[in-house]
Order: sequence, then structure tokens, then C-alpha cells
Amino acid sequence: MGKEIERKFLVKGDAWRALGKATQYRQGYLNSVKERTVRIRTVGDKAFLTIKGLTVGATRAEYEYEIPMTDCNAMLDTLAEKPIIDKKRYKIPFEGLTWEVDEFFGENQGLIVAEVELQSEDQQFKKPEWIGAEVTGDPRYFNANLISNPYTKWAKGG
Repeated sequence: MGKEIERKFLVKGDAWRALGKATQYRQGYLNSVKERTVRIRTVGDKAFLTIKGLTVGATRAEYEYEIPMTDCNAMLDTLAEKPIIDKKRYKIPFEGLTWEVDEFFGENQGLIVAEVELQSEDQQFKKPEWIGAEVTGDPRYFNANLISNPYTKWAKGG
């Protein structure tokens, strides 16, 4: 079984922008219930289908498979829940780990979060100076929840 152990944080300032190259992501959900999410997404010129289980702490089951780009785009356009998540991802190495900074656009414009994948939930790690408050356990920041409750709405109190 695949497993993902991930911590998520808000990002401070713009210092991180010069540290990594951006890749465009377009993703949607065929199923976004918390017990199991089914995601499709384009990552640059590749496409993937990902199935994730319920998050317990910072861990959840994860299975990912490459799929044809034409199939992914068709599913994003016709089957995926709306709005589609549009973001740029920057991969930034720091102290032996890779931080993934997601800058969101569209309905989630203004949201910038960083994630780091770990080997265990209790793994110790150093945070870059541009890392802010931890939001790992806050479901508002789950990508699947940004469809039904986009950042532009709740950031303004809505």
C-alpha cells in the first residue's frame, strides 16, 4: 500500500520564489469525500490519477498512476467537480528535504502553502525562514475542500 506522510504550512513573504522553478498544475476531483478522494491532474506535460484515503494525523493511503493527457483533460472538462484547482508548484530543496510550494489561482487566488513529505510523523526537520504557521490539520487547506469552499470566499469571511 502507498502511504503519504505530509505536513502543510502557510508561506511568508516572497523569498521562496527565487529558489525553485514553477510547474503548472491543473487538477480536479471525481470524488472529494474525506474517506476517499479521487483526483485527476496535469503536471506540466504529464497527467495522473490519484486515489487517497482518510487522513489520520499527517498520514494517509495514496495510490497514483500516470494516465493519457487527453483522457485527463477530458475528465477535467466534463466530469470533475468545479471549480478546477489551478496552481503553480515550486519544488525547493532545503536541509535534505524537498518543500513543495503551491501558489493558487482562480477561485483560490491569494493562497500560498508549502508541504513537506516525511518518512515518519515524528521526523524532526528544519523549516526555511519563509515557512509560517502550520495548517496540517486544518481541513480548509485540503485541495479537495478548496473546490466546495474556495479560498477567495473564506478568506473574506464567507
